Amino acid sequence: MRILGVDPGLRRTGFGVIDVDGPRLRYVASGTIVVPPAQALHARLKVILDNLREVARDTRPDQAALEKVFLNTNPASTLLLGQARGAALCALADSGLAVQEYTALQIKKAVVGTGRASKEQIQAMVRHLLALDGVPAPDAADALACAICHAHCAPLAGRLQALAPETLSLRSRRLRTGRLIS
Repeated sequence: MRILGVDPGLRRTGFGVIDVDGPRLRYVASGTIVVPPAQALHARLKVILDNLREVARDTRPDQAALEKVFLNTNPASTLLLGQARGAALCALADSGLAVQEYTALQIKKAVVGTGRASKEQIQAMVRHLLALDGVPAPDAADALACAICHAHCAPLAGRLQALAPETLSLRSRRLRTGRLIS
């Protein structure tokens, strides 16, 4: 399975692609889309959209993972980040990819083991987990970490989803009989 991870931002959008074979992770590509700040907002969003489409076309991922937006103290910044995420989501959807979203806390816990990990800790663990020769740039490292998080979480989510019909069946039997079934 090939996963494209995206760390969206209006100034810098990181991307990272990994291959997953069971417990093995292999680095494929990563980088940062630098968006010219002097351009109008619609043009900046188009840069993100076009470049992520190109990354998806060139690397041919099977799935995508995207960092969820967090509530910022500055509402204007939060709205702009949301628009960058929207452009990224559109690029991924237009590329025919299923997209899973993860919070920064989920990504940090999956990669480093703590939700309070620093950028440097994320970079170091991404380098270690993917056996890279050097430390990836911060935005690319965050995107690779998002892909790694998905690689770790997707198998469990798939198993839970497969159990959903069985769980619903038990729940409906409980409702009909009024008894708790263990």
